Amino acid sequence: MEDDRQRWNERYRTEEYLMGDRPSKFLVESLPLITGHCPGRRALDLACGEGRNSIFLASQGFSVTGVDIAEEALAKAGRRAAAEGVRVDWISADLEGVVIPGCYDLILNINFLLRDLFGKCVAALSPGGLLLVDTIMAGPGAIVPHDPLYLLQPGELATLFAAYPGRILLSEELPEGKNPTARLIFQKASE
Repeated sequence: MEDDRQRWNERYRTEEYLMGDRPSKFLVESLPLITGHCPGRRALDLACGEGRNSIFLASQGFSVTGVDIAEEALAKAGRRAAAEGVRVDWISADLEGVVIPGCYDLILNINFLLRDLFGKCVAALSPGGLLLVDTIMAGPGAIVPHDPLYLLQPGELATLFAAYPGRILLSEELPEGKNPTARLIFQKASE
């Protein structure tokens, strides 16, 4: 854990934003679906990095908690949120073995893959809550080498979520290009 924290803090120790300062394109494009189906406005952004998605959601009226292992990223996120006049609660935590406290209407899992976390996310969703996942998958054009453990295989994301109580509102794979991704929006059953 401490090695991961140090490695990520080092990556974020620059003036530039590692993932850019704009929110995820998938999140922005999905906002009408999210607002049409989300039972409330309490959101959790896992592996939030420098806060681009947390800040965007806060600007859209969500009450947001952003979690990341890197204090450097969270400090940058906090400064940016303050400059943009939005409030986000920032938590420094390692997501391996984390217990997700509370209940959320929307959980984001963008550019991060820890398969064991999906069940915890579904459990932390309010009835009818949404989980938005957009993460790296194996593909022929990937330019950055990754440990296969941290790459989804074709069809894997939808298969994983088929086991949870609820329904998949959107599932797509973009295997071509330099950033192959799998995307999914899951809605927890309304009990």
